Amino acid sequence: MITLKPYQQTAVNGIRANYRAGRKSVLLVMPTGSGKTVTFSYICQHAAARNNSVLILAHRAELIDQISTTLKAFDVEHGIMSAGSKLRPTQQQRSVIVGSTQTVINRLDRLSPDLIITDECHHATSVNTLGRIYKHWYNVHRLGVTATPCRLSGEGLGDCYDSMVQGPTTQQLIDSGDLSPVTVFAPPLIDVSHLHTRMGEFVHKELSEAADKPSITGDAVEHYKRLAAGKRAVVFCVSVDHARHVAAQFNASGVSALHIDGSMPSHDRKRAVTEFKQGAINVLTSCDLISEGFDCPGIEVGISLRPTASLGLWIQQVGRCLRPFDGKSRALILDHAGNTLRHGLPTEDRSWTLEGSERARRSSKERLPTSVRVCPKCFSAQRSGGYACQGCGHVFEVKGRTLQEKDGELREVTSVKKPATPERKQQGRAQSLESLTELGRQRGYKDASAWARFVLQGRQAKRRA
Repeated sequence: MITLKPYQQTAVNGIRANYRAGRKSVLLVMPTGSGKTVTFSYICQHAAARNNSVLILAHRAELIDQISTTLKAFDVEHGIMSAGSKLRPTQQQRSVIVGSTQTVINRLDRLSPDLIITDECHHATSVNTLGRIYKHWYNVHRLGVTATPCRLSGEGLGDCYDSMVQGPTTQQLIDSGDLSPVTVFAPPLIDVSHLHTRMGEFVHKELSEAADKPSITGDAVEHYKRLAAGKRAVVFCVSVDHARHVAAQFNASGVSALHIDGSMPSHDRKRAVTEFKQGAINVLTSCDLISEGFDCPGIEVGISLRPTASLGLWIQQVGRCLRPFDGKSRALILDHAGNTLRHGLPTEDRSWTLEGSERARRSSKERLPTSVRVCPKCFSAQRSGGYACQGCGHVFEVKGRTLQEKDGELREVTSVKKPATPERKQQGRAQSLESLTELGRQRGYKDASAWARFVLQGRQAKRRA
């Protein structure tokens, strides 16, 4: 029997409180790897124990399999309703059904749920298949579960849900040991400055032409061999052909790789995933199949060769790599697509609402600037504001600010001089590199000499300005 972790139980309590307050449709937001399936399976178990009928919706066969496995761990009898499924619900199992969205829409008259749970519910709109299912059972309690409560367009899910429960942040789960620490490298390879967007995402044909190039893939292979040789890696590609090409180039360089796509027979796809999970191959490439709902804690490296204007897709992709695993000290992200600079670090704290998030709602051409700096020497991505690279120690160049003046126009006030604090006065009295380094040591700085050089560079830049 599975026991909920404290944060999962807190989420369950929040959902129940919303139902008691009279709300019909609740949205649960928890990071990838936080145990969303475990959380809603626990809710399902208790609902079924009270003789309530539960319908769990998922849009892919892999998700249905994962949900079924978790329900079995909770000893929940259930049936499967999906195309080609040989597990027909028995009379006892009909209280809990795990259904494919595409199958359920054609069998609405065969079901009468008291609770509808939707996995990866960010796919829902008021007019698509999920929306039609919701409309058919408009008076039934609903629970939607996702790590990214926004659509490709950046819109939130307020048209499908009327309240939201937020779980812990990714950084909180890393701090508690429930997710792996993550290091991001962002060597620039793919230029998307000339690409157009449509419905909140880059135009697919243009994206394929920009990303599916042997030179780009070759550089990605070399970075993998230099930074992550021998580790299990998934590669996020822009198309099925791109995934095939990337796998072929990895193999040609001596790194074992396979690609998977939705057109493959199910048993071939499962065999490739099994070989990857068992470590028989190092690299698995795909366009969409491993972007969400792909559960493999052994993934150590995520390689992004797919630029995306969607914050939600980026978070889903990176989340595949953050699950902890024995012998896995940290996850490694090799972002060749510029998504880190476009959307921020995986550990960035994001405040979601039913309208989405401010960054997600903006078009790709007016994104909020990310608080990310990429080291020009080792390409390590980190929060901006530091004086030296956390990866290689490279001291960042400090550039003085200049103010353009035009006759007859007011000048913008960019800062107000404040009285110096005792700490700033002490720093001001330290004029030499040696005295600044000693001050840094007294303050307990990790690299006092690098901090001292950073301060001196800043002073010199101000003088030149």
